[in-house]
Amino acid sequence: MKFWGMPLAGALLASNIVTFPALAEEAAAAATPSAAAAQEVVPTVSVVKADRQALSQKVIVTGTLVAREQVLVTPGVEGLKIESIAVDAGDRIEAGAVLARLAVDTIDVQLAQNTSQLASSDAQIAQARAQITSAEASATQSSKALERGQALVGTNAIAKEAFEQRQLAADQANAQVAVARQTLASAEAGRKLIEAQRAELELRRSKTEIKAPRAGLVLSRNAVVGQVAAASGNPLFVIAENGDIELDADVTETLLPELKVGQKVAVQPSGSATVVKGVVRLVQPEINAATRLGKVRIALPASEELRVGAFARGTVEVAHSEGLVLPVTAVTDEDGVPTVQVVKDGVVDTRKVKTGLTDAGLIEVKDGVAEGELVVSKAGTFLRGGDKVKPQVIEGAGVKG
Repeated sequence: MKFWGMPLAGALLASNIVTFPALAEEAAAAATPSAAAAQEVVPTVSVVKADRQALSQKVIVTGTLVAREQVLVTPGVEGLKIESIAVDAGDRIEAGAVLARLAVDTIDVQLAQNTSQLASSDAQIAQARAQITSAEASATQSSKALERGQALVGTNAIAKEAFEQRQLAADQANAQVAVARQTLASAEAGRKLIEAQRAELELRRSKTEIKAPRAGLVLSRNAVVGQVAAASGNPLFVIAENGDIELDADVTETLLPELKVGQKVAVQPSGSATVVKGVVRLVQPEINAATRLGKVRIALPASEELRVGAFARGTVEVAHSEGLVLPVTAVTDEDGVPTVQVVKDGVVDTRKVKTGLTDAGLIEVKDGVAEGELVVSKAGTFLRGGDKVKPQVIEGAGVKG
């Protein structure tokens, strides 16, 4: 048997010569790893630089805008109609400003009657004084006649009966003097009563001008022309003393110890884009047992945005610091100990850190990280210390939004 002109044995030999090198190449290819397989895969991770920045810790409070000191104005005299009104809600007034006037015609009539009573009393006093003068003259005359009679007693110049008549006349004259003096005292007392009545009427008349006891802002007006003024019921006017308005805010009892008098507060009234700067004026020491809320009063400057009764939200800065900051997502908790993952020379290094304030998604790192070091922005369990990574810096990740 021939194979292309060659004996069979030669053909088989030729076949082996061709086949063995091919098998060797395949075996070598299987035993030698590819260049791609030989290259190590390194994951890319997002990192941020530890930068220095100012942070502040804040507490949010909510409540209602109220007058710091509310002045309720009621009429000083009742039973008179309101004749005119001089101010309205929203007006700013000075102390002593006339708010409204009451009708004075009734009081004027009473004053006229009192004037007549005073004149009559003066006439009675004058008459009583004249009676005293007359009675004293008679008493003097009777006294002298009695003295002359006493000198004649024991002689035949005067009869006993005549002496007794002189004595009786003297006693009567003295009694008339006493009566006249009592009449004068009564007339003078009557005049004092009339004078007191007049003083009351004049006081009532002075109060027909309803005046502001304090300067401030008129919050509401309930007075109506023609209405009979009465001290009971709603006050005629409500005034915010000096126009001072503040936030009466609620805060949970756990956060109340963080608040101190003098801390700065940014207050935003409901429906307004304006932020009003205020300060904590009062931290009340009492906690509501039912709601577990405490109260704080936040003093605010005068502003057109502030309306008593409106809801408002306040942000209180309770602490301030300046140091290295990282996103809060860069810090994890391992058995109660905060840690971060620092990337140095492409290798992950898990470190324990000491943290401080948090503010707007950032956290202060007081110890464990140096300024400028790269830290994994979102720490997690997929990385371990010693892992090789390719860091990719995220700009602005450590800036407050």
